[in-house]
Amino acid sequence: MATKKFLLSENDIPESWYNIVADMTNKPLPPLHPGTKEPIKAEDLEAIFPKAIIEQEMSTDRWIGIPEEVRELYKIWRPTPLVRAYGLEKALDTPARIYFKNEGLSPVGSHKLNSALAQAYYNKMEGVTHLTTETGAGQWGTALSFACNLFGLSLEVFMVQVSYNQKPYRRVMMQTWDATVTPSPSLSTYAGRAVKVRGKDGSGSLGIAISEAIERAVGTPGTKYSLGSVLNHVALHQTVIGLEAEKQFMLADDFPDTVIGCFGGGSNFSGISFPFLRHNLTEGKRIRIVASEPASCPKLSRGKFEYDFGDTAGLTPLLPMYTLGHDFRPADIHAGGLRYHGAGSIVSQLRRDGLIEVEDIPQLETFEAGRLFARTEGTIPAPESAHAIASVIREARRAKEEGCARAILFNLSGHGLIDMSAYDQYLEGKMRNYVLSDVEISRTLEGLESLIP
Repeated sequence: MATKKFLLSENDIPESWYNIVADMTNKPLPPLHPGTKEPIKAEDLEAIFPKAIIEQEMSTDRWIGIPEEVRELYKIWRPTPLVRAYGLEKALDTPARIYFKNEGLSPVGSHKLNSALAQAYYNKMEGVTHLTTETGAGQWGTALSFACNLFGLSLEVFMVQVSYNQKPYRRVMMQTWDATVTPSPSLSTYAGRAVKVRGKDGSGSLGIAISEAIERAVGTPGTKYSLGSVLNHVALHQTVIGLEAEKQFMLADDFPDTVIGCFGGGSNFSGISFPFLRHNLTEGKRIRIVASEPASCPKLSRGKFEYDFGDTAGLTPLLPMYTLGHDFRPADIHAGGLRYHGAGSIVSQLRRDGLIEVEDIPQLETFEAGRLFARTEGTIPAPESAHAIASVIREARRAKEEGCARAILFNLSGHGLIDMSAYDQYLEGKMRNYVLSDVEISRTLEGLESLIP
Protein backbone atom coordinates (compact mmCIF):
# COMPACT_ATOMS: atom_id res chain seq x y z
CA MET A 1 0.00 0.00 0.00
CA ALA A 2 1.47 3.34 -1.05
CA THR A 3 0.10 6.81 -0.41
CA LYS A 4 1.39 10.32 -0.84
CA LYS A 5 0.29 13.21 1.34
CA PHE A 6 0.32 16.86 0.36
CA LEU A 7 0.68 18.89 3.52
CA LEU A 8 0.29 22.57 4.37
CA SER A 9 1.44 24.55 7.40
CA GLU A 10 -0.73 26.32 9.95
CA ASN A 11 -0.06 29.57 8.10
CA ASP A 12 -1.88 28.12 5.07
CA ILE A 13 -5.22 27.81 6.86
CA PRO A 14 -7.57 30.14 4.93
CA GLU A 15 -8.19 33.55 6.47
CA SER A 16 -11.66 33.82 4.89
CA TRP A 17 -14.52 31.49 3.98
CA TYR A 18 -15.85 31.49 0.41
CA ASN A 19 -19.50 32.43 -0.22
CA ILE A 20 -20.53 30.93 -3.56
CA VAL A 21 -23.75 32.99 -3.65
CA ALA A 22 -21.64 35.96 -4.79
CA ASP A 23 -20.75 34.16 -8.02
CA MET A 24 -24.09 32.51 -8.82
CA THR A 25 -25.94 33.98 -11.80
CA ASN A 26 -29.22 32.70 -10.38
CA LYS A 27 -29.20 33.36 -6.64
CA PRO A 28 -31.15 31.02 -4.36
CA LEU A 29 -34.78 32.02 -3.91
CA PRO A 30 -35.44 33.69 -0.52
CA PRO A 31 -36.68 31.70 2.47
CA LEU A 32 -40.28 32.54 3.35
CA HIS A 33 -41.82 33.25 6.73
CA PRO A 34 -43.96 30.20 7.68
CA GLY A 35 -46.83 32.46 8.76
CA THR A 36 -46.91 35.35 6.29
CA LYS A 37 -45.29 33.49 3.37
CA GLU A 38 -43.30 36.67 2.71
CA PRO A 39 -39.49 36.68 2.33
CA ILE A 40 -37.90 36.23 5.72
CA LYS A 41 -36.36 39.26 7.43
CA ALA A 42 -33.26 39.23 9.59
CA GLU A 43 -35.26 40.06 12.71
CA ASP A 44 -37.49 37.02 12.10
CA LEU A 45 -34.49 34.76 12.72
CA GLU A 46 -33.20 36.42 15.89
CA ALA A 47 -35.19 34.09 18.13
CA ILE A 48 -33.03 31.15 17.07
CA PHE A 49 -29.73 32.49 15.66
CA PRO A 50 -27.18 35.10 16.77
CA LYS A 51 -26.94 38.23 14.62
CA ALA A 52 -23.55 37.34 13.11
CA ILE A 53 -24.89 34.01 11.84
CA ILE A 54 -27.97 35.72 10.38
CA GLU A 55 -25.72 38.18 8.54
CA GLN A 56 -23.73 35.31 7.05
CA GLU A 57 -26.90 33.45 6.11
CA MET A 58 -28.11 36.43 4.07
CA SER A 59 -24.75 37.67 2.79
CA THR A 60 -23.81 37.99 -0.87
CA ASP A 61 -20.19 38.95 -0.10
CA ARG A 62 -17.68 36.66 -1.83
CA TRP A 63 -15.27 36.40 1.12
CA ILE A 64 -16.15 36.45 4.82
CA GLY A 65 -13.29 36.64 7.31
CA ILE A 66 -12.68 33.81 9.76
CA PRO A 67 -12.43 35.17 13.32
CA GLU A 68 -8.91 34.81 14.63
CA GLU A 69 -10.09 32.85 17.70
CA VAL A 70 -11.80 30.32 15.43
CA ARG A 71 -8.79 30.14 13.12
CA GLU A 72 -6.52 29.47 16.11
CA LEU A 73 -8.75 26.58 17.17
CA TYR A 74 -8.69 25.24 13.61
CA LYS A 75 -4.96 24.77 14.16
CA ILE A 76 -5.73 21.89 16.56
CA TRP A 77 -6.07 19.69 13.46
CA ARG A 78 -6.01 21.87 10.35
CA PRO A 79 -4.78 21.92 7.65
CA THR A 80 -5.91 18.37 6.93
CA PRO A 81 -3.88 16.37 4.39
CA LEU A 82 -4.69 15.84 0.76
CA VAL A 83 -3.83 12.21 0.01
CA ARG A 84 -3.14 10.47 -3.30
CA ALA A 85 -4.87 7.07 -3.03
CA TYR A 86 -2.37 4.92 -4.91
CA GLY A 87 -3.64 1.76 -3.21
CA LEU A 88 -7.20 2.29 -4.40
CA GLU A 89 -5.98 3.21 -7.88
CA LYS A 90 -4.01 -0.03 -8.07
CA ALA A 91 -6.93 -2.15 -6.87
CA LEU A 92 -9.19 -0.63 -9.52
CA ASP A 93 -6.50 -0.84 -12.22
CA THR A 94 -7.54 2.60 -13.34
CA PRO A 95 -5.62 5.36 -15.13
CA ALA A 96 -7.49 7.88 -12.97
CA ARG A 97 -5.59 9.76 -10.28
CA ILE A 98 -7.61 9.60 -7.04
CA TYR A 99 -7.17 12.11 -4.22
CA PHE A 100 -9.03 12.56 -0.96
CA LYS A 101 -9.16 15.26 1.69
CA ASN A 102 -8.99 13.55 5.07
CA GLU A 103 -11.45 15.35 7.37
CA GLY A 104 -11.59 12.36 9.71
CA LEU A 105 -8.51 13.68 11.53
CA SER A 106 -10.43 16.28 13.50
CA PRO A 107 -10.80 15.65 17.27
CA VAL A 108 -14.40 14.53 16.71
CA GLY A 109 -13.60 12.41 13.66
CA SER A 110 -15.41 14.41 10.97
CA HIS A 111 -15.64 17.70 9.06
CA LYS A 112 -18.49 18.96 11.24
CA LEU A 113 -16.17 20.76 13.65
CA ASN A 114 -15.39 23.39 10.97
CA SER A 115 -18.83 24.93 11.47
CA ALA A 116 -19.39 23.91 15.10
CA LEU A 117 -16.47 26.03 16.32
CA ALA A 118 -17.67 29.03 14.33
CA GLN A 119 -21.25 28.75 15.54
CA ALA A 120 -20.25 28.27 19.19
CA TYR A 121 -17.96 31.31 18.91
CA TYR A 122 -20.62 33.62 17.46
CA ASN A 123 -23.17 32.54 20.07
CA LYS A 124 -20.67 33.08 22.88
CA MET A 125 -19.86 36.57 21.55
CA GLU A 126 -23.57 37.46 21.69
CA GLY A 127 -23.93 36.34 25.30
CA VAL A 128 -25.82 33.12 24.61
CA THR A 129 -25.35 30.54 27.38
CA HIS A 130 -27.18 27.49 26.03
CA LEU A 131 -27.63 25.88 22.60
CA THR A 132 -29.93 23.20 21.25
CA THR A 133 -29.42 21.11 18.15
CA GLU A 134 -30.31 17.86 16.43
CA THR A 135 -28.05 15.13 15.12
CA GLY A 136 -28.53 12.22 12.74
CA ALA A 137 -25.57 9.86 12.89
CA GLY A 138 -24.14 11.85 15.78
CA GLN A 139 -21.27 13.54 13.95
CA TRP A 140 -22.76 17.02 14.24
CA GLY A 141 -23.82 16.44 17.83
CA THR A 142 -20.32 15.38 18.84
CA ALA A 143 -18.75 18.32 17.02
CA LEU A 144 -21.03 20.90 18.63
CA SER A 145 -20.61 19.24 22.04
CA PHE A 146 -16.84 19.64 21.79
CA ALA A 147 -17.13 23.22 20.53
CA CYS A 148 -19.59 24.24 23.25
CA ASN A 149 -17.32 22.71 25.86
CA LEU A 150 -14.42 24.85 24.61
CA PHE A 151 -16.52 28.05 24.75
CA GLY A 152 -18.29 27.31 28.03
CA LEU A 153 -21.78 26.82 26.57
CA SER A 154 -24.25 24.16 27.67
CA LEU A 155 -25.89 22.03 24.96
CA GLU A 156 -28.93 19.82 24.51
CA VAL A 157 -28.84 17.42 21.55
CA PHE A 158 -31.93 15.71 20.10
CA MET A 159 -30.48 12.56 18.51
CA VAL A 160 -32.54 10.65 15.94
CA GLN A 161 -33.80 7.51 17.64
CA VAL A 162 -32.39 4.98 15.17
CA SER A 163 -28.88 6.44 15.48
CA TYR A 164 -29.27 6.76 19.26
CA ASN A 165 -29.68 2.97 19.23
CA GLN A 166 -27.24 2.13 16.42
CA LYS A 167 -24.40 4.43 17.50
CA PRO A 168 -24.30 4.55 21.32
CA TYR A 169 -20.66 5.60 21.44
CA ARG A 170 -21.44 8.87 19.67
CA ARG A 171 -23.93 9.53 22.47
CA VAL A 172 -21.16 8.77 24.97
CA MET A 173 -18.82 11.21 23.19
CA MET A 174 -21.42 13.97 23.48
CA GLN A 175 -21.99 13.21 27.15
CA THR A 176 -18.22 13.16 27.75
CA TRP A 177 -18.20 16.79 26.56
CA ASP A 178 -21.10 17.55 28.97
CA ALA A 179 -23.96 17.67 26.45
CA THR A 180 -27.43 16.37 27.32
CA VAL A 181 -28.60 13.83 24.72
CA THR A 182 -32.28 13.06 24.18
CA PRO A 183 -33.53 10.40 21.73
CA SER A 184 -35.94 11.89 19.18
CA PRO A 185 -38.91 11.83 18.96
CA SER A 186 -39.22 12.44 22.68
CA LEU A 187 -42.01 13.19 25.13
CA SER A 188 -40.26 16.35 26.33
CA THR A 189 -41.51 18.62 23.50
CA TYR A 190 -44.85 19.29 21.91
CA ALA A 191 -43.44 18.37 18.49
CA GLY A 192 -42.15 15.04 19.75
CA ARG A 193 -45.35 14.17 21.61
CA ALA A 194 -47.45 15.04 18.56
CA VAL A 195 -45.52 12.56 16.46
CA LYS A 196 -45.80 9.84 19.08
CA VAL A 197 -49.53 10.40 19.52
CA ARG A 198 -50.04 9.84 15.79
CA GLY A 199 -48.15 6.58 16.15
CA LYS A 200 -45.84 7.48 13.26
CA ASP A 201 -42.63 8.10 15.16
CA GLY A 202 -40.91 4.96 13.82
CA SER A 203 -37.17 5.40 14.22
CA GLY A 204 -37.30 9.18 14.08
CA SER A 205 -35.92 11.54 11.47
CA LEU A 206 -33.80 14.67 11.26
CA GLY A 207 -36.95 16.63 10.45
CA ILE A 208 -38.54 15.63 13.76
CA ALA A 209 -35.34 16.23 15.73
CA ILE A 210 -35.01 19.72 14.21
CA SER A 211 -38.58 20.53 15.31
CA GLU A 212 -37.80 19.48 18.87
CA ALA A 213 -34.54 21.42 19.03
CA ILE A 214 -36.11 24.63 17.67
CA GLU A 215 -39.09 24.35 20.02
CA ARG A 216 -36.75 23.99 22.98
CA ALA A 217 -34.61 26.94 21.88
CA VAL A 218 -37.53 29.30 21.35
CA GLY A 219 -39.06 28.37 24.70
CA THR A 220 -35.91 28.61 26.84
CA PRO A 221 -34.36 31.96 27.91
CA GLY A 222 -30.72 32.55 26.93
CA THR A 223 -30.92 29.79 24.33
CA LYS A 224 -30.29 29.67 20.59
CA TYR A 225 -30.51 26.89 18.03
CA SER A 226 -27.60 25.58 15.96
CA LEU A 227 -27.83 23.63 12.69
CA GLY A 228 -25.10 21.42 11.24
CA SER A 229 -26.05 21.37 7.55
CA VAL A 230 -28.48 22.69 4.90
CA LEU A 231 -28.28 26.45 5.60
CA ASN A 232 -26.02 28.91 3.77
CA HIS A 233 -23.82 29.81 6.75
CA VAL A 234 -22.99 26.15 7.37
CA ALA A 235 -21.93 25.64 3.76
CA LEU A 236 -19.86 28.82 4.09
CA HIS A 237 -17.92 27.58 7.12
CA GLN A 238 -17.14 24.25 5.47
CA THR A 239 -15.40 25.84 2.45
CA VAL A 240 -12.19 25.81 4.47
CA ILE A 241 -11.93 22.21 3.17
CA GLY A 242 -11.90 23.00 -0.54
CA LEU A 243 -9.85 26.18 -0.11
CA GLU A 244 -7.07 24.15 1.50
CA ALA A 245 -7.38 21.50 -1.22
CA GLU A 246 -6.82 24.14 -3.91
CA LYS A 247 -3.44 25.01 -2.39
CA GLN A 248 -2.55 21.34 -2.00
CA PHE A 249 -3.22 20.60 -5.65
CA MET A 250 -0.61 23.23 -6.47
CA LEU A 251 1.85 21.15 -4.43
CA ALA A 252 0.73 18.05 -6.34
CA ASP A 253 1.12 19.86 -9.67
CA ASP A 254 -2.36 18.62 -10.55
CA PHE A 255 -5.97 19.79 -10.60
CA PRO A 256 -9.23 17.81 -10.25
CA ASP A 257 -11.41 17.05 -13.26
CA THR A 258 -14.14 15.64 -10.98
CA VAL A 259 -15.02 16.58 -7.39
CA ILE A 260 -17.27 14.24 -5.38
CA GLY A 261 -18.92 14.54 -1.98
CA CYS A 262 -21.56 12.52 -0.18
CA PHE A 263 -24.82 14.39 0.24
CA GLY A 264 -27.29 14.65 3.10
CA GLY A 265 -28.12 18.31 3.62
CA GLY A 266 -25.01 19.65 1.93
CA SER A 267 -22.36 20.54 4.52
CA ASN A 268 -19.38 18.42 3.46
CA PHE A 269 -20.42 18.41 -0.20
CA SER A 270 -20.44 22.22 -0.19
CA GLY A 271 -17.17 22.36 1.68
CA ILE A 272 -15.21 20.31 -0.83
CA SER A 273 -16.97 21.41 -4.02
CA PHE A 274 -17.83 25.12 -3.81
CA PRO A 275 -14.25 26.44 -4.01
CA PHE A 276 -13.70 24.36 -7.16
CA LEU A 277 -17.11 25.19 -8.62
CA ARG A 278 -15.99 28.81 -8.32
CA HIS A 279 -13.60 28.18 -11.22
CA ASN A 280 -16.52 27.01 -13.37
CA LEU A 281 -18.58 30.07 -12.48
CA THR A 282 -15.86 32.70 -12.85
CA GLU A 283 -13.31 31.20 -15.29
CA GLY A 284 -15.39 28.93 -17.52
CA LYS A 285 -13.70 25.72 -16.36
CA ARG A 286 -15.65 22.47 -16.66
CA ILE A 287 -14.95 20.57 -13.47
CA ARG A 288 -17.60 17.90 -12.88
CA ILE A 289 -19.19 18.28 -9.45
CA VAL A 290 -21.00 15.16 -8.21
CA ALA A 291 -23.26 14.76 -5.17
CA SER A 292 -23.55 11.16 -3.98
CA GLU A 293 -26.72 10.45 -2.01
CA PRO A 294 -28.45 7.32 -0.63
CA ALA A 295 -30.83 5.53 -2.98
CA SER A 296 -33.19 5.32 0.00
CA CYS A 297 -33.25 9.11 0.46
CA PRO A 298 -32.89 10.50 -3.08
CA LYS A 299 -34.06 14.11 -2.79
CA LEU A 300 -31.71 15.51 -5.44
CA SER A 301 -32.24 12.69 -7.93
CA ARG A 302 -35.94 11.91 -7.42
CA GLY A 303 -37.32 14.71 -5.27
CA LYS A 304 -39.16 17.85 -6.34
CA PHE A 305 -38.04 21.48 -6.30
CA GLU A 306 -40.57 23.27 -4.11
CA TYR A 307 -40.78 25.47 -1.04
CA ASP A 308 -40.86 23.14 1.96
CA PHE A 309 -40.26 23.20 5.68
CA GLY A 310 -36.84 22.18 6.94
CA ASP A 311 -38.49 20.28 9.80
CA THR A 312 -41.48 18.03 10.33
CA ALA A 313 -43.58 20.30 12.56
CA GLY A 314 -43.30 23.33 10.27
CA LEU A 315 -41.38 25.58 12.67
CA THR A 316 -38.63 26.59 10.22
CA PRO A 317 -38.91 29.09 7.39
CA LEU A 318 -40.10 27.66 4.09
CA LEU A 319 -36.97 26.88 2.07
CA PRO A 320 -36.66 26.54 -1.73
CA MET A 321 -35.26 23.06 -2.03
CA TYR A 322 -35.27 19.69 -3.70
CA THR A 323 -37.34 17.71 -1.23
CA LEU A 324 -39.08 14.42 -0.62
CA GLY A 325 -41.57 16.24 1.62
CA HIS A 326 -41.14 17.22 5.26
CA ASP A 327 -43.27 14.24 6.33
CA PHE A 328 -40.89 11.81 4.60
CA ARG A 329 -39.75 8.96 6.86
CA PRO A 330 -36.37 7.66 5.70
CA ALA A 331 -35.33 4.03 5.93
CA ASP A 332 -33.07 2.99 8.81
CA ILE A 333 -29.86 3.08 6.81
CA HIS A 334 -26.58 3.28 8.70
CA ALA A 335 -25.55 6.54 7.00
CA GLY A 336 -27.65 8.44 9.53
CA GLY A 337 -26.14 11.77 8.51
CA LEU A 338 -27.70 11.45 5.04
CA ARG A 339 -31.27 10.66 6.20
CA TYR A 340 -32.69 14.12 5.55
CA HIS A 341 -35.73 14.92 3.42
CA GLY A 342 -34.40 18.07 1.74
CA ALA A 343 -31.37 19.75 0.22
CA GLY A 344 -29.91 23.15 1.06
CA SER A 345 -31.16 26.13 -0.97
CA ILE A 346 -27.78 26.84 -2.58
CA VAL A 347 -27.23 23.25 -3.69
CA SER A 348 -30.82 23.01 -4.86
CA GLN A 349 -30.39 26.08 -7.10
CA LEU A 350 -27.11 24.72 -8.47
CA ARG A 351 -28.83 21.42 -9.22
CA ARG A 352 -31.76 23.24 -10.83
CA ASP A 353 -29.33 25.13 -13.08
CA GLY A 354 -27.50 21.95 -14.12
CA LEU A 355 -24.25 23.00 -12.45
CA ILE A 356 -23.89 19.84 -10.37
CA GLU A 357 -24.61 16.16 -11.03
CA VAL A 358 -26.17 13.56 -8.74
CA GLU A 359 -25.78 9.82 -8.19
CA ASP A 360 -27.88 7.73 -5.83
CA ILE A 361 -26.08 4.77 -4.26
CA PRO A 362 -27.64 1.62 -2.72
CA GLN A 363 -26.58 0.81 0.83
CA LEU A 364 -24.75 -2.43 0.01
CA GLU A 365 -22.67 -0.73 -2.66
CA THR A 366 -21.59 1.92 -0.16
CA PHE A 367 -20.31 -0.66 2.32
CA GLU A 368 -18.60 -2.64 -0.42
CA ALA A 369 -16.85 0.59 -1.41
CA GLY A 370 -16.01 1.43 2.19
CA ARG A 371 -14.46 -1.97 2.75
CA LEU A 372 -12.36 -1.74 -0.42
CA PHE A 373 -11.12 1.67 0.66
CA ALA A 374 -10.22 0.35 4.11
CA ARG A 375 -8.31 -2.58 2.59
CA THR A 376 -6.35 -0.40 0.18
CA GLU A 377 -5.89 2.88 2.10
CA GLY A 378 -6.07 1.72 5.73
CA THR A 379 -8.83 4.06 6.93
CA ILE A 380 -12.29 2.67 7.67
CA PRO A 381 -14.62 5.40 6.34
CA ALA A 382 -17.87 6.57 7.87
CA PRO A 383 -20.91 5.14 6.05
CA GLU A 384 -21.69 8.66 4.82
CA SER A 385 -18.22 9.02 3.26
CA ALA A 386 -18.53 5.57 1.72
CA HIS A 387 -21.23 6.97 -0.59
CA ALA A 388 -18.65 9.33 -2.07
CA ILE A 389 -16.16 6.47 -2.36
CA ALA A 390 -18.73 4.40 -4.26
CA SER A 391 -19.11 7.25 -6.75
CA VAL A 392 -15.33 7.53 -7.01
CA ILE A 393 -15.10 3.83 -7.86
CA ARG A 394 -17.77 4.23 -10.54
CA GLU A 395 -15.88 7.21 -11.98
CA ALA A 396 -12.52 5.40 -11.87
CA ARG A 397 -13.98 2.43 -13.73
CA ARG A 398 -15.41 4.75 -16.37
CA ALA A 399 -11.97 6.28 -16.74
CA LYS A 400 -10.54 2.81 -17.34
CA GLU A 401 -13.19 2.02 -19.96
CA GLU A 402 -12.52 5.32 -21.72
CA GLY A 403 -8.74 5.17 -21.29
CA CYS A 404 -8.82 8.62 -19.66
CA ALA A 405 -6.33 9.57 -16.94
CA ARG A 406 -8.49 12.15 -15.20
CA ALA A 407 -8.01 13.41 -11.64
CA ILE A 408 -10.76 12.68 -9.09
CA LEU A 409 -11.07 14.41 -5.72
CA PHE A 410 -13.42 13.38 -2.95
CA ASN A 411 -14.00 14.36 0.65
CA LEU A 412 -13.39 11.69 3.27
CA SER A 413 -15.77 13.53 5.56
CA GLY A 414 -15.19 11.25 8.56
CA HIS A 415 -13.80 7.97 9.81
CA GLY A 416 -16.02 5.02 10.69
CA LEU A 417 -14.43 3.82 13.91
CA ILE A 418 -17.68 4.45 15.79
CA ASP A 419 -19.71 2.77 13.03
CA MET A 420 -18.31 -0.72 13.45
CA SER A 421 -21.70 -2.24 14.27
CA ALA A 422 -22.75 -1.23 10.75
CA TYR A 423 -19.71 -2.91 9.21
CA ASP A 424 -20.39 -5.94 11.40
CA GLN A 425 -23.91 -6.23 9.97
CA TYR A 426 -22.52 -5.86 6.45
CA LEU A 427 -19.88 -8.54 6.96
CA GLU A 428 -22.46 -10.87 8.56
CA GLY A 429 -24.74 -10.48 5.53
CA LYS A 430 -27.49 -8.89 7.64
CA MET A 431 -27.67 -5.61 5.72
CA ARG A 432 -30.00 -4.93 2.81
CA ASN A 433 -30.83 -2.26 0.27
CA TYR A 434 -33.92 -0.08 0.55
CA VAL A 435 -35.70 0.86 -2.65
CA LEU A 436 -38.28 3.64 -2.79
CA SER A 437 -41.12 3.22 -5.25
CA ASP A 438 -42.46 6.12 -7.31
CA VAL A 439 -45.75 5.71 -5.45
CA GLU A 440 -44.06 6.19 -2.07
CA ILE A 441 -42.28 9.33 -3.26
CA SER A 442 -45.44 10.76 -4.81
CA ARG A 443 -47.32 10.20 -1.56
CA THR A 444 -44.80 12.16 0.55
CA LEU A 445 -44.74 15.00 -2.00
CA GLU A 446 -48.51 15.47 -1.95
CA GLY A 447 -49.64 18.86 -0.79
CA LEU A 448 -46.36 20.72 -1.16
CA GLU A 449 -47.87 23.14 -3.68
CA SER A 450 -50.49 24.13 -1.10
CA LEU A 451 -47.84 25.45 1.29
CA ILE A 452 -47.55 28.60 -0.86
CA PRO A 453 -50.91 30.27 -1.80
